[in-house]
Amino acid sequence: MRPINEAHVAEPGLAVVEVAAHDDRTARAVQELLATLCAIAPDERTTREPGELGVRLRCFLDLRQAPDTGAVDADQT
Repeated sequence: MRPINEAHVAEPGLAVVEVAAHDDRTARAVQELLATLCAIAPDERTTREPGELGVRLRCFLDLRQAPDTGAVDADQT
């Protein structure tokens, strides 16, 4: 994955979460769960690293804002 940009964690309440999961569906379900707790910028795709098991997904959280009601549905893959 790309390095984390300083701007994504420049202030209290901002966070970057990287999810490692067996498959896309599981990774997206975790992202959806996070979206119920706070505002997130979801990732549209998962990545696979050669030689590593599963998939990875990165999303950006803003704990200062309420959850986005239009979050990505975990069933959309």
